[in-house]
Amino acid sequence: MKIVLKIIEKEVLELQHSKERDRRVADRIKAVLLTAEGWTQKQIAQALRIRYETVQDHLSDYQSSKKLKPENGGSESHLCAAQNSQLISHLEANTYLKSEHICAYVEQTFAVKFTASGMTKWLTRNGFSFKKPKGTPAKADPEKQAEFVRYYEDLLNTLPEDEPVEFADAVHPTMATKITYGWIRKGKDKLIATTASRTRVNLLGSINLETMEVTIASHETINSKAMEQHFAALRKKYPKAPKIHQILDRGSYNISAETKEAAEKYGIVLHYLPTYSPNLNPIERLWKVMNEFVRNNRVFKSASEFRQAIEDFFAKWPQISHSMIDRINDNFQTINKVS
Repeated sequence: MKIVLKIIEKEVLELQHSKERDRRVADRIKAVLLTAEGWTQKQIAQALRIRYETVQDHLSDYQSSKKLKPENGGSESHLCAAQNSQLISHLEANTYLKSEHICAYVEQTFAVKFTASGMTKWLTRNGFSFKKPKGTPAKADPEKQAEFVRYYEDLLNTLPEDEPVEFADAVHPTMATKITYGWIRKGKDKLIATTASRTRVNLLGSINLETMEVTIASHETINSKAMEQHFAALRKKYPKAPKIHQILDRGSYNISAETKEAAEKYGIVLHYLPTYSPNLNPIERLWKVMNEFVRNNRVFKSASEFRQAIEDFFAKWPQISHSMIDRINDNFQTINKVS
């Protein structure tokens, strides 16, 4: 079989081949191009590792109708516009792990059969991608979060310049190995020793987003007494401030009578976040950065080495803090209601 291609036809096919991700289509294009360059069908079959008859079919399809795509694979949608719309709505409300399960739903609902590859093409064509859902607190209230953001903005706009604002929280990092993603040579596994040690450090701290300074200390237990010690440290940090504003969650020791009395004693004004709103507390992002520097993919030989690594991180925090402004800030994103 002889195929003659014009220069422009050859260039178009070459370009299509360079961008084609479907191996079956790529083989068809190569068969056409190689035939036009004088290869025999036997040579093409050997080069592409396909049957001689398959090469014949590819060339015949192209010669008769310029066909380059196989008919199987479900590349064309078999759903009408109304069914398409219904399926899109269904997939926005329900998350499937495998395309085969979507195929089963489509067949049961619309009596239309799709192959897995055909459904994958349909999903891509209709704006879906395979990714991990974003976890969100089930009891979070978007309206209360939005209300807090407005309250916070009003607070910043009306506060005197000599009254600082800090976001506070406690964290309890453990010595247990925290395995996370990292760059690993392709085709190889990277082995990291793990330990399930329950040794932990109880940290209570707060951050000033304007200066990026952190006030933090380790405590035997995080309770109202630890909160009073933290307030004392803040007062020492801001000795001339008429008031110090502390934003924190509604944990039991944060709202206790003892904590409120200690706050009044040291001139601390407490502002509470809505419940289930870690996204509104920037210090939560500081804990994530701390884990990246201290714990991720790292094994500690002893509890003292673990504690020292945390101390070293906060000792060098002043040198790295301003490079973290794009990650630790008050550009809040309120949580949407889960559908």
